[in-house]
Amino acid sequence: MSEQDPRADTTDTSPAMATGAAPAPRQRYPQPLLPRNLRNWMMVWYRNYMVWKKLAIPSMIGNLADPMIYLFGLGLGLGLMVGQVNGVSYIAFLAAGTTASSVMMSASFESMYSAFSRMHVQRTWEAIMHAPLTLGDVVLGEIAWAASKAVLSGLAIMLVAGALGYAQMPGALLALPVIVLAGIAFAALAMIVTALAPSYDFFMFYQTLVMTPMLLLSGVFFPPEQLPEGVQAATKLLPLAHAVALIRPLMLGRPVDGAGLHLAVLGAYAVVALVVCLVLLRRRLLR
Repeated sequence: MSEQDPRADTTDTSPAMATGAAPAPRQRYPQPLLPRNLRNWMMVWYRNYMVWKKLAIPSMIGNLADPMIYLFGLGLGLGLMVGQVNGVSYIAFLAAGTTASSVMMSASFESMYSAFSRMHVQRTWEAIMHAPLTLGDVVLGEIAWAASKAVLSGLAIMLVAGALGYAQMPGALLALPVIVLAGIAFAALAMIVTALAPSYDFFMFYQTLVMTPMLLLSGVFFPPEQLPEGVQAATKLLPLAHAVALIRPLMLGRPVDGAGLHLAVLGAYAVVALVVCLVLLRRRLLR
């Protein structure tokens, strides 16, 4: 008596088939949405770090080139005409703003272009979620990694500014926790765009309609007090404005006004954006 191949048995005895109802659609990733624990996301962070380490030098040069051009090109060029701003040289004023803007740029680009490649093009997320990791673990690890690159970029500019006398060292290092929080907030916001993006071209809308106006209105290049009152009120809703309001006085050795409010706004952006991007990514990856 020959054995029957169990794979040849196509009989479905499930309740759905017994009653004639259509079977329920199978979810691609049955894991829960939230992070499984407080450690799994570190594996995602470490995986991205190991890949980045192979191209660390070109990556750092690319992340630092743009803010350094702004710092020295505008700082030295316009500084000769502008003179002092708020009691300091223009290049020192600009150095603090450039530190904050580099955090936004680095965190946003990593959460958009690089994360989109791993999610949609390379399908790295799909491979990771076949391990005992949830979508929450992957997203939290991606945001933490983007924030880490943002901290590296902001810290590098801060150290350069301090070495040239444009920042009060070592007191300026007190701004490091603010840079971390801002990096998380901007990374989470950009991850929302990634969750909605059908292709790389979609990111141009966020860069042009959100990041560029935020860069120009948040006090990076000039004091926001020079703007019309209505625009000043609108800038108080921008996360970059609150990051600049915290980082600039810390780098210049001045007291921070309204530190609690600025930290609360950045924290709220980080938490709300994280929840929204998780919901959107779950809808996208489970459909």
